[in-house]
Amino acid sequence: MNTPRLGVNIDHIATLRNARGVDYPCPVKGALICEKAGADGITLHLREDRRHIKDGDVYAIKQAISIPMNLEMAVTDEMLSIAQNVRPDWVCLVPEKREEVTTEGGLDVVNNAKLPNFIKDLQNAGIKVSLFIDPDIAQITKAIELSADAIEIHTGAFATAWLDDKHLASVELDRIKIATTFAKDNAPHLIVNAGHGLTTDNVALIAQIEGIHELNIGHSIIADSVFLGLDGAVRAMREAFFKVSKC
Repeated sequence: MNTPRLGVNIDHIATLRNARGVDYPCPVKGALICEKAGADGITLHLREDRRHIKDGDVYAIKQAISIPMNLEMAVTDEMLSIAQNVRPDWVCLVPEKREEVTTEGGLDVVNNAKLPNFIKDLQNAGIKVSLFIDPDIAQITKAIELSADAIEIHTGAFATAWLDDKHLASVELDRIKIATTFAKDNAPHLIVNAGHGLTTDNVALIAQIEGIHELNIGHSIIADSVFLGLDGAVRAMREAFFKVSKC
């Protein structure tokens, strides 16, 4: 059985902190709890509007954790400068809209003229680059052409369909499987990750896809931590990888 790594996104610890404008709960403390609970990496998204993670969180978490840090960010000069200074293990390039509640869809790497030099600048700084893209063959082909170190397949359409249309969820699951197989067949060196909208109820269907290296999951883990504690929520997500599930 395929056993992917678990990257925990701690953004919404910062969301809760920012709701009151106080200094708790602390994202750094949360990252350390996730690490102790068995997370293989910590993901955080420094958005342009700083709605959750702040600049100081990025620097503090990089210094505190001993597992890889994956910094999600938009393709902007400001974010490039921050990444070059922080030197996270990974940068995942994502689309970003000010009005969105959460990231909507994958990055259009086919039509982004800024990406070739942007990726090279990050890699020249010793940072591995992942591209957050939809399970689309054209996007994957371009990611390979751009010499990305990894792709992260956007699982949002699958996760949304899972809630009320299991047939559509099955269709989206097949898209993800086909995309993963295509990526590994055409670029065996390319790391294939996945994430967005995954929960303990649906994650096994993605976790058990052959070729998936890592799943990055945040909102549902932080939500479950209200009832299970953060340590328990991380462990529960890991255990959910091995469930027997079907659409």
